[in-house]
Amino acid sequence: MPRYKLTVEYDGTPYVGWQRQKTGRGVQAAVEDAIRQFSQQDVTLQVAGRTDAGVHAWGQVCHADLHKDWNPDTVRDAINNYLMVGGESVSVLAAEKVSDDFHARFSATARLYVYRIINQSAPPALDRERAWWVRRPLDAQLMHESAQPLLGQHDFTTFRAAQCQAKSPIKTLDRLDVTRHGKHIEFVVYARSFLHNQVRSIVGSLKLVGEKNWAPEDLIEALEARDHQRCGALAPSCGLYLKQVEYD
Repeated sequence: MPRYKLTVEYDGTPYVGWQRQKTGRGVQAAVEDAIRQFSQQDVTLQVAGRTDAGVHAWGQVCHADLHKDWNPDTVRDAINNYLMVGGESVSVLAAEKVSDDFHARFSATARLYVYRIINQSAPPALDRERAWWVRRPLDAQLMHESAQPLLGQHDFTTFRAAQCQAKSPIKTLDRLDVTRHGKHIEFVVYARSFLHNQVRSIVGSLKLVGEKNWAPEDLIEALEARDHQRCGALAPSCGLYLKQVEYD
């Protein structure tokens, strides 16, 4: 059976996360249902990374094996047709045939996340569910400088969800940039893989630095404590985007 790699964009607001669940609609269920409608085949998608409720994606990647050798553009367009008919906030940006040894999760070599903050006094209207609204002024340059010691390999237990299922808390961060563009503050985080809630935990702690409630040294002390209780409040899911998954 031919294997298809799908690059998927979605607004995570109406979903309980990527994973199909009994308690609500998952992005996975939306895409699998659309595939079933056009191909008459039940599939279970394998994904590069499960996103939580409310998290968005510009470049999520998943794969499925289909019985028929479809043209990739036909696969893309057919899935999108049924997603649109169903009123889903999901779009397949690209479909391509890949080798049988490709795996959306295990073949990935890096993942790039973006986190967005709207830093202004008035509540945002257009970005209400697509960014974190922070009223107090934030020093983006201070947040960027304070974040750089987190680069490299560390034990990130402090910035790990209690329910994280990763075998080890040791991860390597390759990039962590914080930049301001007017009222918008953007965090760009790049690594091979991440712990559950790692990005949102780091952003929540850096926000404390940016508003001068934490000194830069407090962030390092929190990291070195290897204690989740030392982490700042978890940044809300609405600001997080899976932007890109890289493969060899």
